[in-house]
Amino acid sequence: MEKIIVVQPEKCTGCRTCELVCSFTHTGEFNPARSRISVFTFEKVGFSSPVLCQQCSTAACMQVCPVGAVSRDNKTGAMVVNSSRCLVCKACTIACPLGATFYDHVSDSILKCDLCGGDPECVKFCPSGAITYQEAGEAGLARRKAVAAKLKDVYEEVS
Repeated sequence: MEKIIVVQPEKCTGCRTCELVCSFTHTGEFNPARSRISVFTFEKVGFSSPVLCQQCSTAACMQVCPVGAVSRDNKTGAMVVNSSRCLVCKACTIACPLGATFYDHVSDSILKCDLCGGDPECVKFCPSGAITYQEAGEAGLARRKAVAAKLKDVYEEVS
């Protein structure tokens, strides 16, 4: 069965360890600007939540790519960017409804969570257990929907 990353924002402390681990794993440096996960913090309501690619079944990033550089990895289910085909037009960064596709100005490339090849480092190092990697079954998908509803409420409250 396919596995997914599930975020539990109520457990997130906003420490940003996930960003540091992600950037180090992929680039060898601790630089949150080069991470494939980003912690959004809403100080007004005291709420933080990691945001990363949700590996959508109908992925806007894949649909909008003019050269087909975004595809699904058959092994992990992750949406991946083929850097040799990518034009870096940034259409995918605009199309992502979660803002979870990033442009890396250092490497002039597009960054998306690739699930670390099926063994996500952010999950291992999250000190509060706010990020988990679990089977995509009904419970996992229901949890994702609940998180989306909570984020919607927070966005409306801070707007």
